Amino acid sequence: MKKKGALIVGAVSLSLILSGCFQGEQSLEQEMDPPQDAEAVNSLEDSTSENMNEKAKEKENVESTDSADSEEKGSETDETTVEMVPRELYLVDKNGMVSAQTIELPGTSEVGKQLMEHLVKGGPVTTLLPNGFQAVLPEGTEILGLNLKEDGTMIVDVSEEFKNYEENEEVQILESMTYTLTQFENVKKVQLWINGHPQEEMPVNGTPIGDGYARTNGINVVESNSNDLLTATPVTMFYPSEHNENRYYVPVTQYVDSKEDVEIYEAVVDSLIQGPGYNSNIVHVFNVGTKLSSDPVMEDGVLKLSFNEGILKDKDKSVISDEVMETLVRTLTEQAGVEAVEVKVENVDQLVNENGESYEEPVTKDTFTKTEKL
Repeated sequence: MKKKGALIVGAVSLSLILSGCFQGEQSLEQEMDPPQDAEAVNSLEDSTSENMNEKAKEKENVESTDSADSEEKGSETDETTVEMVPRELYLVDKNGMVSAQTIELPGTSEVGKQLMEHLVKGGPVTTLLPNGFQAVLPEGTEILGLNLKEDGTMIVDVSEEFKNYEENEEVQILESMTYTLTQFENVKKVQLWINGHPQEEMPVNGTPIGDGYARTNGINVVESNSNDLLTATPVTMFYPSEHNENRYYVPVTQYVDSKEDVEIYEAVVDSLIQGPGYNSNIVHVFNVGTKLSSDPVMEDGVLKLSFNEGILKDKDKSVISDEVMETLVRTLTEQAGVEAVEVKVENVDQLVNENGESYEEPVTKDTFTKTEKL
């Protein structure tokens, strides 16, 4: 009995000891301070999160700034890319007359090719055409290349589609191409090539073009009533015309009778005053009774003209019509050697334009249409 009781007491004692140990361990875990860096780790996580947020915000700001800069630079690039330049294109008006229209085109280093491409029917000019006007080169024509020779001949190479035009369009095509390119002072005439082969004549109606086509061949040519074509001189005159609210100048080549240079100038002025007559679309800008009061004088490239008071739009204010002045200057500067025109009116000390500005210097063609080189 004693041994059994001792065993029971020992077991109970061992149980109590083990229980105390377990409680001691639990008490140790509860009372033990956390590791010294535990709080630091939590702070680091919070700090890292905040830093990441800050960096994200900074990145957003940088990307936003870069985006704004890119848009600004892109805007500047676009402005440079879309710079527009006024160019003259010789198109056909509703009366079948080849006439210049000034159209804004994107700036380019290949101006000649650009202008030729804008003469093609159904081409880039389509949405830019003024009311009543149409392009002249056959639809589908490709401009394969342009080459300006030292003598001022511009070779224009076109594709086979160029041949697809009507017989009555042949001269219009030649005039349009020639006047569009010879608006540049270093281009004297145009020579046609088709798919790399020079042409001696036009492909449909056989118009001779072996030596090239120049302004001296004329434009919108009027049949001459002259009795002696040997003494008659073809002269291109510019007359104002209009369609709806569009005012423009129509070049018309007429024959005038004259043997001497001075007589040529007088004959040209008289023809301008009379007008072409046959074309009802032409605006007659000269007053009835307008006459030269003395013979024209040519001096150092300046053609001096003196008129009676009939030329004035307003005699009291000594005003000459802007269209009268432009008609005279555009026409007469087409004559060889004439660089400017000086207009005087008898009994008038100072001639002025419609804005009241004085004509103190001879008037050049550049006053109305700028000339440049290709």
